[in-house]
Amino acid sequence: MDGASDAGEVRASRLQMEDERFEGPEHKCPALCDSLHGCVHDRENSPAMRAVLCAQVCKLYRFQTEDQRWLLVREQLSETPLSFSLPKRLLSILIHEHSSRVQDVKELSDLPLHWDGLRRDVLGHCNHLISCYQETLAELHQLSALACFKSSSSRSDRHLQFAPTNLHSQRMEVTSPDSPGVWYEIITFGAPADHHQSFKHGGLKRLLSKHAPHSHSSASFSRAECSRARALLSSMAQLQPLVFGLAEELLSVSLEQKATSLQRVLDSLTQQTELFIEELQDELVKRALLAAHSRFPASVHNHSNGSVCDATAAAQEQQPSPHDYGEEEWDRTWTNVGKILSCIIAMVKRLQERENRPQALMASEQQEAPGETGSEQQEAHGETGSEQQEAPGETGSQGAVSPCFSTCASSWQEQLLPLVVTLRDCVREAVDQARAAMTFVVLQAAVGLTVGQGPAHVVQRRHAVFSQALSAVVCGFVLKLHGSLEDRDFLQQLHSVGVLAQFESLLSTSGDELGMLEDMEVGVADLSEVTFSITEAKTEEAGDLLPTLSGTWGSLVVNVPVPPEDFVSLPQELKGSLIRLHPVHFNIGINQQQSLAERFGDSSLQERVNQENYERLKTYCTALRHRLPALPGIQALPDLLLSLDRTVDSRKRKNVEVLWLAALVCRTVNGVRLTSCKSAKDRTAMSVTLEQCVILRERHALGRQHFTSALDCMRRSRLSWGHMLGCYSPSGVAVSGFDTEERPSDLHSLWIPQCLAPKAPRRHLYPVAFLLVTSHLLVLWLILSLVILLAKYQ
Repeated sequence: MDGASDAGEVRASRLQMEDERFEGPEHKCPALCDSLHGCVHDRENSPAMRAVLCAQVCKLYRFQTEDQRWLLVREQLSETPLSFSLPKRLLSILIHEHSSRVQDVKELSDLPLHWDGLRRDVLGHCNHLISCYQETLAELHQLSALACFKSSSSRSDRHLQFAPTNLHSQRMEVTSPDSPGVWYEIITFGAPADHHQSFKHGGLKRLLSKHAPHSHSSASFSRAECSRARALLSSMAQLQPLVFGLAEELLSVSLEQKATSLQRVLDSLTQQTELFIEELQDELVKRALLAAHSRFPASVHNHSNGSVCDATAAAQEQQPSPHDYGEEEWDRTWTNVGKILSCIIAMVKRLQERENRPQALMASEQQEAPGETGSEQQEAHGETGSEQQEAPGETGSQGAVSPCFSTCASSWQEQLLPLVVTLRDCVREAVDQARAAMTFVVLQAAVGLTVGQGPAHVVQRRHAVFSQALSAVVCGFVLKLHGSLEDRDFLQQLHSVGVLAQFESLLSTSGDELGMLEDMEVGVADLSEVTFSITEAKTEEAGDLLPTLSGTWGSLVVNVPVPPEDFVSLPQELKGSLIRLHPVHFNIGINQQQSLAERFGDSSLQERVNQENYERLKTYCTALRHRLPALPGIQALPDLLLSLDRTVDSRKRKNVEVLWLAALVCRTVNGVRLTSCKSAKDRTAMSVTLEQCVILRERHALGRQHFTSALDCMRRSRLSWGHMLGCYSPSGVAVSGFDTEERPSDLHSLWIPQCLAPKAPRRHLYPVAFLLVTSHLLVLWLILSLVILLAKYQ
């Protein structure tokens, strides 16, 4: 650290915790060491942690406690490769999902004009998103393999739209003479928002509400129903040819005069037809038909072509018009298939009985007269002389039976033919209506998941905001999991109720930051559909330990691999199960723009966000208390929630107590803490350092007289971190009101990053002048009003 090298590493083989005070002048600053791009070697330096953390900056401090002892505090700021790896995986999933939807919609049969218009809308929407996402993914793949950070200066870049801004893991380890190291993690990142599209027309909340009334359909179908509809279409495409083929085979076999063959074909026809009827009885078909008839009555109405036994005439007379289609109409359609099948079975049974009757009579006559003489045969034939004259060449009993069998065989086919034709007509009608219904489901589901979500640029904005929030929360969950693999209570909590993620934002409710808050509100809410799954890593290589994504939009699963030795020690019920994510979001604006918004603008969005998320937090805590009543610290939750409720309802200006209480509840329930502002610099650094010092004071007995010095020291360390990580340009820039020659002497060669330096006085001139002019105008208005009133009543 002699200045010859810009970066180095400090390894401490032994750190002694001293009981006596340091009084020498050389220890006025409590920082013990400052390793630039490395960290102190310890047990936390595992392959799993190295896989998700990179470019680490570490600082060590020593603070005095109330009982005159010493705390060793290690601060570690890290970047993460998840900033780009997860957006890449999400883009790949979205491209595949939209490509599959395009294929499904294209495979639909010829559609009516108005249905075909919806299909063209879906195809245009999906193809536009696929093109944009493929281009963005190609740009991300061109980045260096070591890229793991997106600076605030790049937050408006189009190809970095899906990557979070300034995503860092800020971890603090506290070691005291009485306890080993305790870790506290906070994930900091720029508020998830689409800076590329800007906020001229507001954020996601406003844009979605603006496009919500223009939905393309009143019928909504879930992904599961869409999958079931595709399965039904495939099943009907297989069963209809089978039924038709077996029906034709039944007619062919009827000419062979073989009862066994006829019964075999009939059994196969019965089995396939019953499967066909079972598929038609799905409630989805009935519901889709009703919805389709109510929206497009002329497109799905089909007239019946066949008759069912003796009830056909009445059925045709009662054929409904397209406008009065009801549930009983579809029930009648598939019931007709079953009725005609019963008629075919009954007809085959009668034909078989008719065949068996002549054979039984012949067998009985031969048993009664086995020794019949030739003269008796002549008498028998003489009784049928007229028949013999008609057929003089025929002799014996064979000549009289053969024409009978020929007539019976032809009558079989003649009697089965109308029933088979009717069966085909009924099956065809049922297939046409069911296919129209399932086509409607697939098309409407595609519309609801694409065009129904709003214009393509709104959907793209939503995906980008979600990607930023997802990368941050996954980073926090992975760190929390690896730090608590030996905590059985935490693992049981994951399985029972899931994990809480508490987002803290410091955005104002005016200007562009109002749009950012609207973006963040939707992005955090979308995380509630995300689940985690702990899997076993193949190896301990960094690539195999990075989280991956599976599933589709709205049901994403984050697969978190852990080393094999750690996976074996997990509870059995946690292996392979899905862990629910419960995100909550609290916002308190603290800058000058928020002061103006509270005095002259509107802060209702902030109040609504805090109130709604308090209810979500309360629901999670109630479920946790109900399922795990013995969890450590859970007894304090009711009092904390009551205090938070009162604080949220108070609606006091810049009420940062809301954030403190929410953070305290989050740590009590082992949740993931995330803090953000516009760029995760000024306000975020102030919030994180204050929270860290409060933790040292409340949980580790930091001396009250040393609280301010510890806070100043931690905030002062932030002045150099931006330059160390390459987040800022180090050359010749006047920042925060300081000229280059006005740098504090004790910062040596380190310049002051704009995000962490004190604000210049001139930044307050505009708000102060605005307030002064406003107050003078108000006084002038009062004087003029008084003059007018006096003149009126005189």
